[in-house]
Amino acid sequence: MSVFLETARLALRPFTTADADRLIALHGDPDVMRYISGGKPSSPETVRTRTLPRFLHHYPCLGTRGYWAVEEKATGAFLGWFEFAPLADDIGAVVELGYRLNASAWGSGYATEGARALVDKGFTDLGVDMVTANTMTVNTRSRRVMEKAGLTLLRTYTGEWPEPIEGSEHGEVEYVLGRSDWVRRRTAGGGIKP
Repeated sequence: MSVFLETARLALRPFTTADADRLIALHGDPDVMRYISGGKPSSPETVRTRTLPRFLHHYPCLGTRGYWAVEEKATGAFLGWFEFAPLADDIGAVVELGYRLNASAWGSGYATEGARALVDKGFTDLGVDMVTANTMTVNTRSRRVMEKAGLTLLRTYTGEWPEPIEGSEHGEVEYVLGRSDWVRRRTAGGGIKP
């Protein structure tokens, strides 16, 4: 299977229909889903009929997909997924960065490693002008990954939650990184610092 992007420890590859059970397990873990659905697992049917088809979608504006399965290179273990998808299906100038990893992979720096690599690839190879990322205000781990990937806080906002979950009353945050800031940081310091 072709690899979209490699880092020192990770391989990001396109999803296939054979990944359904891996996604069902990932999206079925209450800890993983804590800041998505309050810990409520996604049903296998939802993963098969909504999530996986979205992950298999090809974005013509980028010439690639927007979601990738991530595996640990040393073991081949499925760790979760990364998103680097355009906000509009036909315009690749602004993309959303996202990630969801198995709880067993947390604390290993994988999210930061993959996020940084995607940001760099977006600006160098995919013609991206702006990267954005969102999470709940209280999701400090995800916010730290965004910051380590070079994104900065743009705003805190409150939106309508179909089913409010613990912490949603504090709102959500949006982080961004534009091409000019990315270039300036790379030029000034040889890359984005941890």
